[in-house]
Amino acid sequence: MPYPKLSGEEITKRGKKLYENNIRPLVENTENIGKIISINVETGEYEIGDDLIITSRQLQAKQADAPIWAGRIGFNAVYAVGGTLIRTT
Repeated sequence: MPYPKLSGEEITKRGKKLYENNIRPLVENTENIGKIISINVETGEYEIGDDLIITSRQLQAKQADAPIWAGRIGFNAVYAVGGTLIRTT
């Protein structure tokens, strides 16, 4: 089993930065609001879809050890457990 190149904190930091600075203006539109986005934080490649597993596996098909950050477009979290998702746009 390979060891991760980046810590969970570093993946989160890079993923949020990539999304906010580069990807958000391209994808945050009415057709994508509420969809899942998975981002390879090393390459900046991303996949959008309705399922977290599918979008992540699409990135892993291109790079097996891809460090992936995921979010829900237009919301503050991917899932809400015992709470509510807050719309950010």
